[in-house]
Amino acid sequence: MLPRLAPFCLGLLSILPVPATHAAADWLQFRGPASTAVSETGQIPETPTIDWSVPLPGRGLSSPILVGDRLFVTCSSGSRQDLLELLCLETNTGKTLWRRALRATGRTMTYPKTSVAAPSPCSDGKRVFATWSCNDVAAFDLEGTLLWTRGITADYPNVSNSLGMASSPLVIGNTLVVMVENDSESYSLGLDVRSGRNLWKLDRPKAANWTSPVLWQPSPDARPAALLQSSKGLTAVDASTGSVLWDFQGNASSMSSCVVSGTRIFAPAGGITALQPAPDGAPPVSLWNSRQLNPSTTSPVLIAGLLLTTNNAGVLTAGSPEDGAVRWKQRLTGPFSATPVGAGNRILAVSEKGLVQVVEVSPAEAKPLGQLQLPLQEDTKELILSTPALRGNHAYIRTDSTLWRIGSGR
Repeated sequence: MLPRLAPFCLGLLSILPVPATHAAADWLQFRGPASTAVSETGQIPETPTIDWSVPLPGRGLSSPILVGDRLFVTCSSGSRQDLLELLCLETNTGKTLWRRALRATGRTMTYPKTSVAAPSPCSDGKRVFATWSCNDVAAFDLEGTLLWTRGITADYPNVSNSLGMASSPLVIGNTLVVMVENDSESYSLGLDVRSGRNLWKLDRPKAANWTSPVLWQPSPDARPAALLQSSKGLTAVDASTGSVLWDFQGNASSMSSCVVSGTRIFAPAGGITALQPAPDGAPPVSLWNSRQLNPSTTSPVLIAGLLLTTNNAGVLTAGSPEDGAVRWKQRLTGPFSATPVGAGNRILAVSEKGLVQVVEVSPAEAKPLGQLQLPLQEDTKELILSTPALRGNHAYIRTDSTLWRIGSGR
């Protein structure tokens, strides 16, 4: 299948090439390294402060990603949200290095709380891949050169989700995994990162789904796979061929995505279900299930030997990854749509109303530390729905109107 190369590039705005240095600390996709929402080298300040803020040109609840000294974030604007934008900013200053605008080719209708710029971009360290709710996909190099575009709705027109799409893409090797799962023509695609052409197409359950794919590679010599989650369960797919490796049938969340640790998978299913896939391709074994570990719309986080979830009431619950036993509960100020991010033994959680909360966690207790109220726009009833990006001792948080860098003020 050849991609529909849409002639909709509107603006190639100020190119300011800056050499980027790529490191293991890069935050290359939604929920960062290995889709865990945890930085192994980061530090979360005890007392968060605002380093800088910059205005954004359009709406969005996509998360920013970090590649070297650059930050990439998507927006959508216009009366129909049909102007699709990708911005590249300098991480230290917030200065715009370049900005690209595309015209949507698919449907731009969404629920008012979300937006067309709901899926987060991703990167392989050399290129940036952006998708929007209208099922338009674009690839750029780090200097802003358009490499290819794909109007997926033109190839598969019977996509129907009146609330809007939100699944974020994932790069695995030479494959860009894109979930286009909905109530009508539901499928997931493996696209060639070099051209946007189909490497594979897999039919999926016909149901609205806002989860994102997760890398599954239980050992260094195992073929990398993508975990595709839906309300029907969890499926492991060979990233290069699209062949199904195994399938776990069971009711799972269509909003909260799973997290992987070693050979185990912690899936939002009936609360949290710990899965142990078999080496022979048989369906995974369910090790334990805990309904008290309920992640609601956020995704679970593994940190400091704990499995953390945050429910709709703003309760942070810590469980044992070994057996699911609840260690403690801590009420935070919610509600939350953004998944907390973590480093060391601290997490940073941002409520919908913009309250940044730092919590120190241990197997024995949770210790709330500092807080910071971000200045949201009251006239538009602005909310924070986007999961932060984390690197070093800085977190990057966005709303429809603004991108902030949060640090320690030192």
